[in-house]
Amino acid sequence: MCGKSKNYYSQKLNSQKLYQVYDTKIPRVKQYLDNEIDFVRKRLCGTENVLEIGTGYGRILKELSHCAKSFLGIDISEDSIEFGKEYLKEFPHIRLETMDAHELDFEDEFDVVLCLQNGLSALKGEALGLVKGCVKALKKGGSAYFSTYSGKYWNWRLAWFEEQADKGLLGKIDKKQTGEGVIVCEDGFRAITFTEKDYVRLGEASGYKYEIQEVDESSLFLIIIK
Repeated sequence: MCGKSKNYYSQKLNSQKLYQVYDTKIPRVKQYLDNEIDFVRKRLCGTENVLEIGTGYGRILKELSHCAKSFLGIDISEDSIEFGKEYLKEFPHIRLETMDAHELDFEDEFDVVLCLQNGLSALKGEALGLVKGCVKALKKGGSAYFSTYSGKYWNWRLAWFEEQADKGLLGKIDKKQTGEGVIVCEDGFRAITFTEKDYVRLGEASGYKYEIQEVDESSLFLIIIK
């Protein structure tokens, strides 16, 4: 997703509103959310140091909390981070910090970096630079996971956004401008995604070995191995 301004999520979908986004009543959306996390969970052995980009209030880290040694989640929204610290207070091995993902200052520190559930599109800015920053943060042999929507998931993705609009979390969907992978709302919100071709381009430009996998006909993963 990508807002009309750098801080859309910080300003309009922070903390408890963001919580409501994922409190969906649509079973197929729940399946998508669960299967993405499960895809990563199965690839963790319990000893990793994990960094999550665009962590929000730490929803994904809580789901993965028993699957790795330590976690650091970063997000640009101070409100979401403060909400997340309370949400994750029973997990001392999970830390949350307010930080701009485009200004990462880590090098060779993490075994795994995560940017899931269309997170790369939400972090408005130059995607390749962000990808390179994530790879730089990895130790040698580490893996970075980026996910986007599969084109096969379009109808369910649109239904989820309509549910969010009905809750008042987003503006009403502008159906005239919505299509071809882009969802536009009347309040100016514009949600984009990456295609498989985009992922190939990013993988090649990273300079490292990479693979692309589809999960559950709802997600595409770009996995870069340092």
